[in-house]
This record gives sequence, C-alpha cells and structure tokens, in this order.
Amino acid sequence: MIAICVMLTHKATSQEGLPIYTDYLTDNYYLIHPSMAGIANCSKVRLTSRQQWFGHEDAPRLTTLSLNGRIGDTPSAIGGVLFTDKNGYHSQSGAYATYAHHLLFSRSEVDLNMLSFGISAGFIQYKLDETTFLFDGPDPIIDGIVQNETNFNIDLGFSYHFLDYYAHATIKNVLKNAGVNNDVEITSNLRRYLFSVGGVFGKLGSEWSYEPSIMFQYKDGTKEASIDINGKVYKQMEFGKLWGGLSYRQSFDGAEYLINNNTVRSQKLQQFTPILGVDYKQFMFAYTYTYQNNSIVFTNGGFHQLTLGLNFACREKRFECKCPAVN
Repeated sequence: MIAICVMLTHKATSQEGLPIYTDYLTDNYYLIHPSMAGIANCSKVRLTSRQQWFGHEDAPRLTTLSLNGRIGDTPSAIGGVLFTDKNGYHSQSGAYATYAHHLLFSRSEVDLNMLSFGISAGFIQYKLDETTFLFDGPDPIIDGIVQNETNFNIDLGFSYHFLDYYAHATIKNVLKNAGVNNDVEITSNLRRYLFSVGGVFGKLGSEWSYEPSIMFQYKDGTKEASIDINGKVYKQMEFGKLWGGLSYRQSFDGAEYLINNNTVRSQKLQQFTPILGVDYKQFMFAYTYTYQNNSIVFTNGGFHQLTLGLNFACREKRFECKCPAVN
C-alpha cells in the first residue's frame, strides 16, 4: 500500500505553547499543571531534552527547564518554566512564572487531604523562517522573511490530593493570541484543557507500589482530543527508588489519507511510551522512548527523551501515604 497523502492527527506541534508529551510522568507534573508547584516536600529542578526522528534534518526538538518549591513554611509556592521547541521552519521559546497555594483540610499532616490552586503567566516568542522557502515568483502567502511575534498568556489549574489518590485540571493558553500565521481563525485559539486522575496502591510495609493514571486533553481551536492511559511501578531501594512504567496515547480523531486506488482511509494516533527512572539520594534520572504504532508514519524511528532532576531544601516526610509526587 502506497500512501499518497497523509496528515497525522498528532504531529509534532509548534505555535501552541509548551507541547504536551509524556514528560509529566517523570516526576514532572508541574510542567503541565501549575497547581503542582511546591506540592512536594522538596524544591525541584527538572531538565528535559526530547529528540524526535534521529537522522532527519530539522526534526522536532524540545528542551525544558523547570524549578518549583514552597515559600518557606507557608502554604504558598512559586515556580518557573523555560522552554525552547523547534520543528522544521517553526520554532518557539517561552518563559513562565507560577504562583500556587495549597489548602490543607486534614487536622494534621498525617492524613493527606489538600486542595491546590495555581496560575502561570508568561511570554512565548514564535518564529517562522520563510527565507529558504522555494516558490516561483511572488506569493501573497510567503513573505520570504523570518516572521516572529511575542505573545503573553496564562495557565490556570487546580489539584486535589486525598490519601493515595489525586486529580488535576488545567486550562492552558487561556487568552487568545494572533500567532504568526495568516490563518487567524486557527492560531488565535490555542486553549487546551487537561484532566488527570490517578492513585498509588501497595501493601502496608511493602517495598513495591503501583500507580495507574489517565490524562485527557482537548484542544479547543481544532476540536482534537486524546487520552493517555498510564501505569507505573515503584521499588524502594536502600539508595532511593527504582521505577518504570508504560504510557499509551490514543487520539479520538482520525486522520484521512489516500491509498493507491484512491480509497480514503482514516487512522488515529497510537503511541506507546515505556518509562524507566531512578531516584538516587537527591538526584533523579529518567528515560522515555515513544513509539508511534500507526500504518502511515513519517518514519519508524522513535522519540527519545531524557530527564535530569535535583531535589533540594527538603523537609521531613509529612504524610503517611503512598504519594510520590507529594512525599
């Protein structure tokens, strides 16, 4: 079967703010949910680097750097995110600052019952390099220059933790921006809705624990939706913790394409992402590999991502729960 035309529903994205991959599963929920800033008993630094389609020129690359922690012994927290995302002729870089507040409902810090709110505000600079575009004669769509525009936007979210269970909801890119493309109807609405739920299970006193979770996301402008189904396993060690897992992403929207007999077919995004990580004292290292399981793809090569982390200014363990994101 020869594909004549294909448009995948979930392509490597640009011009939408920070892309949503599976990096949040590497102890990095703050990257997508501002309400998670400072929720842990340690301040955290996380550096991620993602490379797609090795061996292809101008393949998508994403780098993020995040920092978050509590303000002293108060229920308030602050954080910040820097990122740069390049995808062919498109690129974007951004910086966000976050304020979060955590309300503890339990009578003591033994039983976890906490509601958190967070808001992030920042700037994103979009670039579209048209200097190497090939065209014959003048074209009203192509200017032949490097177009750029800087926009301000905000993210809003909340989290609720009760014992070993959690839920998150976030609205990203609340404001409408024009973008740098001429199709304002698409680029002006970059709003995205994220919902996450999960829990951690394990026998009392056991070195093993298990965390199933799901995340649903919906893009308001393009009406695209997808779901992540995740499973992680933790093993407590003398030096820290070993953990791993698997994430499966399925889109709800099909992408149409033609085959050699002009038959129109459709396929939905399907991605599998194994995860492996280790916590060694105050350091964290994780590796993820994403494989796209579709018949029509740009390349069979996978997407590699490394995450490095540092925990500092740690307080004593506060809660008697299996809640790795908090304790």
